Amino acid sequence: MNTCKLITVAGPPSSGKTSVIIKLIESIAGFKEQCGVIKFDCLSSLDEEQYTKYGITSRTGLAGNLCPDHYFVSNIEECLQWAYAKSFNYLITESAGLCNRCAPHLKDMLAVCILDNLSGINTPLKTGPMLKLADVIVVTKSDLVSQAEREVFRFKIQQVNTKAPVLFINGITGQGADKLATFIEKSKSVDDVTSLKLRFSMPSALCSYCLGETRVGSDYQIGINRKIKL
Repeated sequence: MNTCKLITVAGPPSSGKTSVIIKLIESIAGFKEQCGVIKFDCLSSLDEEQYTKYGITSRTGLAGNLCPDHYFVSNIEECLQWAYAKSFNYLITESAGLCNRCAPHLKDMLAVCILDNLSGINTPLKTGPMLKLADVIVVTKSDLVSQAEREVFRFKIQQVNTKAPVLFINGITGQGADKLATFIEKSKSVDDVTSLKLRFSMPSALCSYCLGETRVGSDYQIGINRKIKL
């Protein structure tokens, strides 16, 4: 029977997701041969080149004009089949990170959220289910701020997610990646993709702009819309 541990890694653009994943894989002996990575992005991505450079097997999925997280949900079954065919024990998916409202976290599968300590002190408060429903939260670039700023950022994170441990990982040196590795090794496996469920529903759609409308104005707005109150 095919079985694989699926780990979802989400976070805003340029938060250091790829670097953390590389350092994580390098921190576990023999992990490169057991693990595959799939990067979900929108229009283009150079991350597969980075993974290849470090001897990590990876693939890239480009959503084009679709929401990358909707694209993820529509393709995760095929991704798992790819991992099974490669006899991988682990599959790590990396999100595009374009939307803080929705995140491709799955029930019972380890969910990791990565935030950048330089992104702004209130970034955690602006981040939705990507952070709130994560099992582990990783903070990068904390070596570039003071201890006080690190602690305030941690406090802001814990205001949003009170249960998940917060790990500080250096994406350049890999310091702290071994702590994340312990969560990876203890994570659950999946052998039936049809049993998977999202931890949070995707945003409501469909509107005229989802269908390709380009004209602006109420006359051209159909479907689900919300108006600002001024």
